[in-house]
Amino acid sequence: MPDNRIAVLVPGKIHPRVFERLAKQFDVISVDRGNSPKVDADTAERVRGVAVGGGFDAAWIDSFPNLEVIANFGVGYDGIDVKHAASKGIVVTNTPDVLNDEVADTAIALLLNTLRQFPKAEDWLREGRWAKEGAFPLSPFSMKGRRVGINGLGRIGLEIARRLEPFKVRIGYHTRSPRDSLPYDYYPTLKEMAQSVDTLISIVPKTPETHKVINAEILSALGPQGVFINVGRGWSVDDNALIAALGNGTLGAAGLDVFYDEPNVPAGYLTLTNVSLLPHVASASMPTRNAMADLVVDNIIEWFAKGQPLTPVPETPVKPRG
Repeated sequence: MPDNRIAVLVPGKIHPRVFERLAKQFDVISVDRGNSPKVDADTAERVRGVAVGGGFDAAWIDSFPNLEVIANFGVGYDGIDVKHAASKGIVVTNTPDVLNDEVADTAIALLLNTLRQFPKAEDWLREGRWAKEGAFPLSPFSMKGRRVGINGLGRIGLEIARRLEPFKVRIGYHTRSPRDSLPYDYYPTLKEMAQSVDTLISIVPKTPETHKVINAEILSALGPQGVFINVGRGWSVDDNALIAALGNGTLGAAGLDVFYDEPNVPAGYLTLTNVSLLPHVASASMPTRNAMADLVVDNIIEWFAKGQPLTPVPETPVKPRG
């Protein structure tokens, strides 16, 4: 008996909760990733929604003539050709806000780990070196008295700033335009901020303007007491410049949760002792990933029930509620 429910395509891997919830209301069609979807013409015509945890380019969009909505699992949606989707009247949604706190918490934890070397200290204990060799060496850096600059003060950047306030550090930020209601120092350029702070936290999205903006000039401006933290996109970092700066003492230390070509991490980082590395885990808790999965599904449900998704991206043909 044919399934008369609305067909929703899921290309490649995605959170299992998305599958579970979608299957209760929709005909879920799972396909492998590739240059083009391997579905027959009848199936392609039936697809009206997509739930995706990665890229969805123009070729994929054009393969489904009756597509109405693309729900992305994640805040960043640079892998989706949103302009092409919008030109065809297709709505694109993402999952903002539900992961703000988790990513901001991770940024602070990564900063503390980088400054105070807590993971190394735990290894020192676990390896029995405390008993055999004595106290763990003093950490070369401290949070005390730091001047922190945030590159990108969107939703997550603002949460990071608010978490920094109790540490009694001086906080600054760089964005395209100042936000006058905030009590933080504004810097019109990234270089000016790097020259004025000793700690730089990057939380910018992947755009043409952010490509490798963290370069040798910026790292040199931070200086040998400087610390760089990235919880945004690896796209924004010149890896060769950062590895060199960490290796020759131009920069004091770094903490990275994201990389240019994940999951491939440049070998140069692995030999350095003054860099803290995480495998892109900022939002990787069960509660947060479940909330992201729910928002993906809820966007699809709301679109087909009311013609109004919960969290459309700015470039999409409809506006958010409220």
